[in-house]
Amino acid sequence: MNINFIKTTKEKGIEALSLIVAIAIWQLAADVIVQNKFKLPSFYDVIISFSAIVKSGLIFTDIFTSLINFSIGIAGAFVIGIPLGIAMGWFKKVNRAADPIIEILRPIPPIAWIPFAIIWFGLTHQAAGFVVFAGMVFPIIINTYTGFKNVPKVYVEAARVLGCTRNLDLIRYIAIPSAMPSIVAGIRIAMGVGWMCLVAAEMFGSDSGLGYEIWHNYYMHRMDFVLVYMLLLGFVGLLIDRFFRYYVDAKLLRWTSGTVV
Repeated sequence: MNINFIKTTKEKGIEALSLIVAIAIWQLAADVIVQNKFKLPSFYDVIISFSAIVKSGLIFTDIFTSLINFSIGIAGAFVIGIPLGIAMGWFKKVNRAADPIIEILRPIPPIAWIPFAIIWFGLTHQAAGFVVFAGMVFPIIINTYTGFKNVPKVYVEAARVLGCTRNLDLIRYIAIPSAMPSIVAGIRIAMGVGWMCLVAAEMFGSDSGLGYEIWHNYYMHRMDFVLVYMLLLGFVGLLIDRFFRYYVDAKLLRWTSGTVV
């Protein structure tokens, strides 16, 4: 126990030291080398601006708005991406019908959909959510399809021998558990892409949120506030990913824990 505690303390100490060194370099570069608050605000400037945003209460409204926009996008991507990926991976005819359409739409950058999002939904949560959806849905489809396509045939044949013959039962009891790691990987990739798309969506297709505040403060030449919102995007994105990983590892992928070294 003591050895593990010492090892953990050393690891945490190294992480904290690296952050302190990075902050010191940042502060030194801003104050000594750049000497221009507009080009590179210092760490101290960012802390002061962060305190001002917290006192105003605006930070909580912006984070809540961005989470709503992100939730709309991820919900749509789940509802469409996972069932479509399952159908494509399990039924060859569905794959042949859907694959050409997906391969035409997939290379289109999600931000290219912003003009249509504004026309269809206006400057609303739905518009930003649609852009997030456009970025998330294809990684989910592809990884779900790949997971189902790679389900070992021996699992399916064994299930049929034991009396599980209906496609619905095979999908539920055999294919989904086998494909779950691939599906989860696709969701994690999609969440990262969607979070980046959220910034672009709020910059150009919304009137609130973390991304909107970055663009707004840039126009106001308040680069210290721009950095605050950039860092907030990073921290909130990190928390979302950590929460997702914790929930998935604890609930859905417990059976894979033995493979981790």
